[in-house]
Amino acid sequence: MHGAAVWDVACPQRPSRVAGLTMAGFRVRDLDALRMVTHPAVTLLLEFGAGSPVLDCAAGQQRGSLLAGPGLGAGGAVRARGENVECVQVRLSPVIARAILGASPADLDGTVVSLADLWGREASRIREQLGDASSWQDRFAFTDALLARGHEAGPSVDPEVAWAWHRIVGSHGLARVDGLAAEVGWSRKRLWSRFRSQLGLPPKRAVKLVRFDHAAHRLVAGEGAAQVAAVAGYTDQSHLHRDVTAFTGVTPATVADEPFLAVDDIAWPSRGTPAKRRAASRTRFTASGHGDDGREGDARAFEFR
Repeated sequence: MHGAAVWDVACPQRPSRVAGLTMAGFRVRDLDALRMVTHPAVTLLLEFGAGSPVLDCAAGQQRGSLLAGPGLGAGGAVRARGENVECVQVRLSPVIARAILGASPADLDGTVVSLADLWGREASRIREQLGDASSWQDRFAFTDALLARGHEAGPSVDPEVAWAWHRIVGSHGLARVDGLAAEVGWSRKRLWSRFRSQLGLPPKRAVKLVRFDHAAHRLVAGEGAAQVAAVAGYTDQSHLHRDVTAFTGVTPATVADEPFLAVDDIAWPSRGTPAKRRAASRTRFTASGHGDDGREGDARAFEFR
């Protein structure tokens, strides 16, 4: 059905061996211009199916396996579409992204790049091996082992920078930016410079992005905008409205009905947010809940209209 996205969603049965790395598998028959909602992670999209995902963004169209920095889709400027799309989507904490990718998130700056431009022929080999795998769990195991090797061999970020990032994420964006430098014993200038060069965005932008992500998932869970503004650290409802519009190009009421966010906590159940409750009420099961290897719980299908 053109215009109705039917999603098969698969989740790994085991956590990644790398902290800060999460994965989900997607199979979508007909994806019609779905707005990409910005997220505080580096996104790696590994496609392997008969079709190919297409991202329409300011720089034009991007196809195939893709890589994007934190804040992909800011302003609602990125749309995903395609037919018969099959992919493993990986979310990387900016703290581990540089080691795994062999490039700093700062080089991405919220843009989308082809994985082939970064990894060359390795990107084609990954596509072939994912396509040859017999189940989602095999694909997850292959992807995890591949990225874990990169993580072990690559450079780590400064402990102070990692601590500041985890402090921001752990507080849902409520950490006081001006206090981060004092807490790690650095000057403000030094922390800002190292944070930006190693993670790809300045601390103030990181705080706003993490706070928005937390607020957006509370909106999807069915909480009212006034309540979300109060608990998520916004000065008032107008402040929430401005931030949501800046990150998505739409109002909080529209964000609350975004299919991409509704499926988010199904694909990433470790988030610990309450969005799953509302997502379940807005979806219809269209498959048995068995994966392509026949194991219960390997994949679930949902239809969004």
